[in-house]
Amino acid sequence: MKKKIIFVGVFVWGAVVMMSALAAISAEPVVSNDPKQQIEAAQRQLQIEHRYLHLPVRNGAPKQRMKFVVDDHTVRDFEIELADETPDFWVFSDVSPFLRQTLTIHMDSLPANSQGLASIAQADVIPGAEELYQEKYRPQFHFTSRRGWNNDPNGLVYFDGEYHLYYQHNPYGWNWGNMHWGHAVSPDLVHWNELPIALYPRQFGDWCFSGGAVVDWENTAGFKSGDEDVIVASYTSTGRGECIAYSNDRGRTFTDYEGNPVVKHRGRDPKIIWYAPGKHWVMAVYDELEDSRGIAFYTSVDLKNWARQSRIVEYYECPEIFELPVDGNETNKKWVVYAADGEYAIGSFDGKTFTKESGKHRFNYGNCFYASQTYSDIPPEDGRRIQIAWGRIGHRDMPFNQMMNFPVELTLRTTDEGIRMFAQPVKEIEILHRKDHVRENVILQPGENPLAGIKGDLFDIRVEWEIADAVECGLFVRGIPITYDVGKQELTCLDKIAPLKVEKRKITLQVLVDRMSIEIFANDGGIYMPIGVIPDDGDHSLGIFSKGGITKVNSLKVYELNSAWKY
Repeated sequence: MKKKIIFVGVFVWGAVVMMSALAAISAEPVVSNDPKQQIEAAQRQLQIEHRYLHLPVRNGAPKQRMKFVVDDHTVRDFEIELADETPDFWVFSDVSPFLRQTLTIHMDSLPANSQGLASIAQADVIPGAEELYQEKYRPQFHFTSRRGWNNDPNGLVYFDGEYHLYYQHNPYGWNWGNMHWGHAVSPDLVHWNELPIALYPRQFGDWCFSGGAVVDWENTAGFKSGDEDVIVASYTSTGRGECIAYSNDRGRTFTDYEGNPVVKHRGRDPKIIWYAPGKHWVMAVYDELEDSRGIAFYTSVDLKNWARQSRIVEYYECPEIFELPVDGNETNKKWVVYAADGEYAIGSFDGKTFTKESGKHRFNYGNCFYASQTYSDIPPEDGRRIQIAWGRIGHRDMPFNQMMNFPVELTLRTTDEGIRMFAQPVKEIEILHRKDHVRENVILQPGENPLAGIKGDLFDIRVEWEIADAVECGLFVRGIPITYDVGKQELTCLDKIAPLKVEKRKITLQVLVDRMSIEIFANDGGIYMPIGVIPDDGDHSLGIFSKGGITKVNSLKVYELNSAWKY
């Protein structure tokens, strides 16, 4: 027996009052032995009059399949932990393409007493907009999505004054799933503006996995339709293979290439670069065979037709390849290859085959790094190789989950062990510098703390120690020790340990402190230790210490930081 209910819903988020449209719900019962828990298929019709639909989420609730249907076409299809009663938070779906049309929400199953479907509301702002970026554990200078889950950075490309950050995104929940490409842009790698989703899955189960993006300056693919140069994204369609999509509007929207997939194999995560000497494109893509994992290299002159050229083994997910000068010498360049864990090899590349000269070398020593990618198309006058990684840290009480590590500049430098890659935070961190505390030539005795009285959540700390007779020296950041063991020549934070040699009796640290992370760069970036951690709510102090003897602090600079979300 069908039931019809007509209702009007009123919802309040802060000062924003939202009225849901009149709707009809029809439900078809499904088998259930418990009448109180009767499961029903259900649907609701809405006349779309506002930009967003707000959906209630409760972490840990049973996942429900939800579809949006317009004119008998499924336009959204995803899973959601729909809140039957009081939600933990609200997510949103941008339905502006369907304004003034009738949209039907289909649920495959729904408890008979659930209020989840009935509570879905329309509005022109996102839920909780007045508190956005002010939440207790929201990082203040690391990118996080407004709502939902993020993981791998995708499609890092610079174009027309903007750094594009696409990323793996579940817009409908706190956990991994429903993979879309989220999108944000920045003029300076610090201030981010989140834009509408860039890539939607073609259908349920055919998710948009990781990939890269390039500017097709010569229009080799023929996708250009106006005066604007074309951004081409490469991504894995989990139902088809390696695909490309193109944008003629500065990366805001993409059109899927009708000839997709361009490569079909067992693998994922295509990263495309332009190989100038050969005047062709190169795709580095994770490639999985029965007996090995690795990176395969393909070439193309038009981004559409690809030829397999070579393969290297013992790499897993999210491959990357780029060229860097050694010690800044443009006449002496080496190629770097790595995958998701960041462990890298150095060698040569002829546009088809990578030849290893050294490595793998460890890149980071933290607990908060995975699936990094570097920017393509950085202008030659800048010339930096800029990397962003997925920062794996979240908090269950928040409406977002995970973050991006702060962007770093990569360089190759000669060390006693050979050529190695260094990582330093991009100079744009200085945009956020607010109040500074500077000390120089301090003879630090055990028990002394020149930083006593400085409190806060956001810091850029820079210190140079000259090792004397101390056994240990280091910092306390909101109660969390960063310790250098002089005898072992080891740097420790939490349970992570990195080798750190004294150089001319000195060591240096730069430490970026945010609400859910402490990123440590030692000896000018020779050691990179990104730490995901949520400090004690009651401790906002800083400290510098020496144990077992004195340490000379040649230079100590503590910069309090502004929030990147407050312009």
